[in-house]
Amino acid sequence: MNIYDELTGKEMFFLLAGPCVIEGEEMALRIAHHVKRVTDRLGIPYVFKGSFKKANRSRLDSFTGIGDKKALEILAKVRAELGIPVVTDIHDARDAEMAAGYADVLQIPAFLCRQTDLLVAAARTGRVINIKKGQFLSPGAMKFAADKVRASGNPAVMVTERGTTFGYQDLVVDFRGIRIMQEECRCPVVMDVTHSLQQPNQGSGVTGGQPALIETMARAAIAVGADGIFIETHEEPARAKSDGANMLRLELIEGLLERLARLREAAR
Repeated sequence: MNIYDELTGKEMFFLLAGPCVIEGEEMALRIAHHVKRVTDRLGIPYVFKGSFKKANRSRLDSFTGIGDKKALEILAKVRAELGIPVVTDIHDARDAEMAAGYADVLQIPAFLCRQTDLLVAAARTGRVINIKKGQFLSPGAMKFAADKVRASGNPAVMVTERGTTFGYQDLVVDFRGIRIMQEECRCPVVMDVTHSLQQPNQGSGVTGGQPALIETMARAAIAVGADGIFIETHEEPARAKSDGANMLRLELIEGLLERLARLREAAR
């Protein structure tokens, strides 16, 4: 059974979780071990998430990564040591083949979900492709992004809801979109419960967030039938080098996943 089938072929939701960006080997392994222990116990298929670089930042002095090859090698070590798949973002068609040598799932950032060259290059690697819905797109419009991947010879595609721009500094989630994307895109739909709580475009140039609502968003997503959940988590979100304002504190993930697993059973 391939990774795509392992993730999507179960009644339990699957989880993509980890830090926003790879900050170092020890922190990545600690987070991965902690989450894997919980997901193994609960029977939740798990993919470790970590961006090998951050290309979309508000300010020039924002942290972008520890070096592409170094970060990708850390992802590969997580995969080898824990025996789990890993997912990372790519921002340029030239990144696709490089990242595919280390990661099992290639993620297309929301702002880039319509970039044909990027989607085609990602598809041709044969890896699972996760496309985040642009903050500016309707759920139904995501079918065209998914079709670009399939038309390029790769049926292993999924799409992710991460909120829609509301005004200048907020996002909202229309939970009808999960069902609409499942029907229109004909693929698994993931709910990004942390990025959907961002408050972008702050005057400081540092994105804000509402982490107190993470469980609310996750519960709603499971209740309406999301296939997967995406959560960025960190041991100390206040010290995270990217997106700390909307991350889940690592120590809270076990209780959250326990409650979501029970909710999934009830919703079935």
